[in-house]
Amino acid sequence: MSMPARITLVIALILSIIIPFSYYLITSRNNAKDRRKRYRLTIAANAFSFFGIMLVAIIMMFAGGTPVAAAEESVTSTAGFATGMGYLAAALVTGMSCIGGGIAVSSAASAALGAISENDSILGKSLIFVGLAEGVALYGLIISFMILGRL
Repeated sequence: MSMPARITLVIALILSIIIPFSYYLITSRNNAKDRRKRYRLTIAANAFSFFGIMLVAIIMMFAGGTPVAAAEESVTSTAGFATGMGYLAAALVTGMSCIGGGIAVSSAASAALGAISENDSILGKSLIFVGLAEGVALYGLIISFMILGRL
């Protein structure tokens, strides 16, 4: 995709966000029923324009190019695709394991604090459970490094 096409798509995406919400902010009325109606209209216009522009961007990205240029670039594009998917896999592994670890630590830590407040001798056992929950994020980070090591 050429540089002017990219700039045009970025400007269109920014305008697809700004125009509906500026309409909502400019037309201020005190009636709650009108406000809800304008809010729904704003969200619908925003979603329609955003996804429409994204569809056009995808079509522009995959369209064009000559068959000869496509044949020459097929070798580099498959390597680039594999590298990109590797980076995406590493990001997903790290992100999902950190989210899961955060959920586990929040549950384990709150239960540990409640148990410690009633009986001080449980501190060591509760720290073990919080550490095990935190290990989930570390395992995801290790797997991410293993994926990045193969790229």
